[in-house]
Amino acid sequence: MTDIALSLGPVFFNWSPDRLRDFYARIADEADVDRVFVGEVVCGKRMPFNDPVWPDVVERLTQAGKTVILSTLALPSNIRDRKAVKALCEGGASIEINDLTAMPAMGAAPFAVGPFVNVYNEGAASFLANRGANLICLPVELPLSSVGTIARACPDVTFEVFAFGRLPLAVSGRCYHARLHGLHKDSCQFICDRDPDGLPVDTLDGQDFLAINGIQTLSHSLQVWSPSPEEAANLGVRSLRLSPHTLDMVAVSALYRRLCRGEASPQETRAKLRELPLPGALVDGFTRGIAGAAKAAS
Repeated sequence: MTDIALSLGPVFFNWSPDRLRDFYARIADEADVDRVFVGEVVCGKRMPFNDPVWPDVVERLTQAGKTVILSTLALPSNIRDRKAVKALCEGGASIEINDLTAMPAMGAAPFAVGPFVNVYNEGAASFLANRGANLICLPVELPLSSVGTIARACPDVTFEVFAFGRLPLAVSGRCYHARLHGLHKDSCQFICDRDPDGLPVDTLDGQDFLAINGIQTLSHSLQVWSPSPEEAANLGVRSLRLSPHTLDMVAVSALYRRLCRGEASPQETRAKLRELPLPGALVDGFTRGIAGAAKAAS
């Protein structure tokens, strides 16, 4: 049976440079993950503040034995964004593309594909694999039955499933955070930094609904997929992705590592996760082919 790898996805939220440095220093020193995706994927306006951080972060993680992959923007919205993505892709580092406009800049180099790219069938996966994709984190809406079908069609690709965190549902040309605070997107004052796990949004009758993060829409609840090693292997899934939040991600990675080694059951893993200060309930509906907000089993 193939070992199941653990990835730490890119930080979606507007964390300060100091917070990012501290977070990744602890990940480097203490987190039992195989690969770490770093970079700004949500809002190009944040890049000038955090770009100076990434070289130190990459060096620290690499020295700690982690595989580091640089993630591109999911919605490059202007010439500056597109130039930044192109420069990143042509820089010789390992890259995860989150928008297909980045693919031409990769040339013949292999690349990873993030969950923002619409890989909903084996034809799309084969198209990307034939152009150099060696790892694909599938879209979060896919049921496990579809995940298995796609993975079996491309056995040479590492397929990864989004296993923990608020689900990335959409990105938009409009900034929800700015609008909420009576600001324009061009003069947003980077107000999204007030909500380091995203801002919860309720319905008119007070029910938990979504979360916003600048131009990004996320689920209010947190996805949890905690498969046994046999279940993941039978589906052709060789990697699980954990999405960073302000809670103890070292503890989260330790729980998933025990799960992947067969040292803890799925039920035990979910119970231990619920003991952490989660920003929302645990759900797994998408994996079961039903509404994504369906509560995960106990």
